[in-house]
Amino acid sequence: MNDLHTAIGTVLDWPVDHVAATTVAADGTVLGSAGEIDRPFRLASVTKLLTAYATLIAVEEGAVEWDTPAGPEGSTVRHLAAHVSGLAFTGDAVQAAVATKRIYSNTGFEVLGAAIAEAAGIPFAEYLDQAVCEPLGMTATRLEGSPAADGVSTAADLTRFAAELQAPMLTHTLAEATTVAFPGLDGILPGYGRQKPNDWGLGFEIRDGKSPHWTGANSSPRTFGHFGQSGTFLWVDPDAGAACVVLTDRDFGPWAIEAWPPFTDRVLAGIISGGGPL
Repeated sequence: MNDLHTAIGTVLDWPVDHVAATTVAADGTVLGSAGEIDRPFRLASVTKLLTAYATLIAVEEGAVEWDTPAGPEGSTVRHLAAHVSGLAFTGDAVQAAVATKRIYSNTGFEVLGAAIAEAAGIPFAEYLDQAVCEPLGMTATRLEGSPAADGVSTAADLTRFAAELQAPMLTHTLAEATTVAFPGLDGILPGYGRQKPNDWGLGFEIRDGKSPHWTGANSSPRTFGHFGQSGTFLWVDPDAGAACVVLTDRDFGPWAIEAWPPFTDRVLAGIISGGGPL
């Protein structure tokens, strides 16, 4: 596993003040880590993964249904989760008819959180804590505002979440959420430009054949996850049998576009050379 440890340790050379990285197998075994794994970081849009998972649980519990109306006229919980409600990135403007374009929307996830909160009868932050964080022992994770972007967590906590995403115990419908929803729609992947198509699941971004992309050139098309504008990401590569969490305190920018893909490729190579899950 030395190659994997060396690969993960390269985050310590990144141009950031604070960083934490972990790689975890489906059984929860931490394959390697580096940096301040117990330090809280702002998650930015990695928060959407937690919100999406809470949504899966809410649907399975019967609090809401995927076809529950929410958002603009004709939009449902499913449309909001898949970024096809037509809502703008921010604000209340409707920029397209439902299910005609993939418009990545923070507002959509805020409306989604509000719909779940109304159905559950408790604030969404409380629902997220009860449905996801407490069962997984994520004691350092909290939502400080928007269900789209205001999560705070540690690499240690998200390692538990990443293990859950590989071997779900809290839900039995993750496979549906990590399958392309409303296939064939084009859209803009923030920071990377227009993608044709811009494939997305129900809250989970799916790599497929996107280029350029924040994961590696050798990441499998089935890889899913999310990155955040606060310099954070979490990916799960089912073909590699592993997931990776990286948190930093430097906002996303050219440095991340340059550093992240080769880092992921080194991690994947390290898993292979070390006889890991792959």
